[in-house]
Amino acid sequence: MQNSLTTQRVLSIDAFRGITILVMIFVNELAGVQGIPAWMKHMPATADAMTFVDVVFPAFLFIVGMSIPFAMASRRAKGDSVGQLNAHILFRTLGLLVLGFFMVNAEGGYNEAAMAIPLALWSLLFYVGVILIWNVYTSLSKPVVYALRATGAVLLLVLAWLYRGGEDGTGTMTPQWWGILGLIGWAYLVACLWYQLVRGKLAGICAGIVLCLGLYILGKAGIVSDVPVLGWTVGQMGHAIHTAIVLCGIAASLIFFDRKHAHTNDRRLLEVLAFALILVAAAFLARPYYKISKIFATPSWALYSAAICCVIFTFLYWLIDLKHVSRWTAFFKPAASNPLLTYIIPFILYALLRLLHTHFPGFLYEGVVGIVWSLVFAVAVMALVIGLNKLKIRLQL
Repeated sequence: MQNSLTTQRVLSIDAFRGITILVMIFVNELAGVQGIPAWMKHMPATADAMTFVDVVFPAFLFIVGMSIPFAMASRRAKGDSVGQLNAHILFRTLGLLVLGFFMVNAEGGYNEAAMAIPLALWSLLFYVGVILIWNVYTSLSKPVVYALRATGAVLLLVLAWLYRGGEDGTGTMTPQWWGILGLIGWAYLVACLWYQLVRGKLAGICAGIVLCLGLYILGKAGIVSDVPVLGWTVGQMGHAIHTAIVLCGIAASLIFFDRKHAHTNDRRLLEVLAFALILVAAAFLARPYYKISKIFATPSWALYSAAICCVIFTFLYWLIDLKHVSRWTAFFKPAASNPLLTYIIPFILYALLRLLHTHFPGFLYEGVVGIVWSLVFAVAVMALVIGLNKLKIRLQL
């Protein structure tokens, strides 16, 4: 790689990640609230519009991209070979795919009546397995750690064997749409490989963004559907768009933090804002042909979302890293450094409630009360992460 980045954590990136996680939990809970404005929910697939809710997923993809150059620099600083680096990337990708695979099968396609245990218990045991495998063990001996992780892996295999799907109950687990974590995993893998291929050069990253958009356009037009070598790309249009967002995050990181470019802070700010304007212009040009849609993962949605992320991060960088107004970020730090744990906590709570045959009161999902409840719930989950960290529960892929 040709760039030069710090191996230290960047507070503004952590803050952006923490804020995104908070908003993600908030909007996920808000999705069940009735009687709220349309702009507080996902837009329908064919609406040719987007709300702030539709920017949450691409914001997470963008942050994944921003983190990749730093992760690569950290691995190089530790002396990892190319093989070791890519083994780590593949392991992380596999973890995300497994998590998404299990979670999406718990959401649909199952036949609970044909299963030996209730789906809620199946889900809780899955999260137990996740914690056993991916928890960060700091004070246990290696044999004990290996035993705990092996137990978690065996538990996941048993749960996969117990799973039943389909109307007749003979079906097994299927990838379906891979789930949010699985989609992140595929985009992360491709972006990491492309980053290495272009040796971390900004021009190469931008070329990758154009290539991803081009694959979508070709697939949508049906031009390559009958071409033996390229026909498979038609089914990968969504992955291409998600990868483009991750690459936009990488580009923003390189503009801001690549120390081989001796630019002033003002110059960096202007360059990222110029990059955001280019994304907006591209989205504007694409929109007549590919309407804004999160569900269909269109170029206009992706480009507008990436531009919004550029602007938000520019403000955070200015506020936190340049003006040093950072004390408020302490609340987000535990969740920012433990995004996987934070993400699965609500799902654990929902599964536990189902297993106990109870639920939160219905009035909490109506109008203004529902909005307030969703915010309280999100803050409570963030606080719960702090408590779990003190209990030495901290997940890391």
